[in-house]
Amino acid sequence: VQLQASGGGLVQAGGSLRLSCAASGNIFSIDTWAWYRQAPGRQRELVAGITSGGMRNYADSVKGRFTISRDNAKNTLYLQMSSLKPEDTAVYSCNANNRYTYGLDYWGQGTQVTVSS
Repeated sequence: VQLQASGGGLVQAGGSLRLSCAASGNIFSIDTWAWYRQAPGRQRELVAGITSGGMRNYADSVKGRFTISRDNAKNTLYLQMSSLKPEDTAVYSCNANNRYTYGLDYWGQGTQVTVSS
């Protein structure tokens, strides 16, 4: 599975961005799609995830501001980010996995999101 992320950039606080992650390859065994982020000097953290059944989960820090979605026809994962804060500044990476059944774990390259105050 190959993942190609795009959509990062520089935005002012309060603004919005939409990240995209195009998937290709054998995705039929994937059951969870997710966005992670890593800020300088901090550990990577889960931002949002969506299962093949459509269940979503979010980090407390982004609930109500970020929305994860997936277009199955386009094999693309999205992260709509609104009301952005400077603390959202990080490198965002998309992930596709089926860790528990097949031990699968794929990562896309990161895309930088910078929120200015």
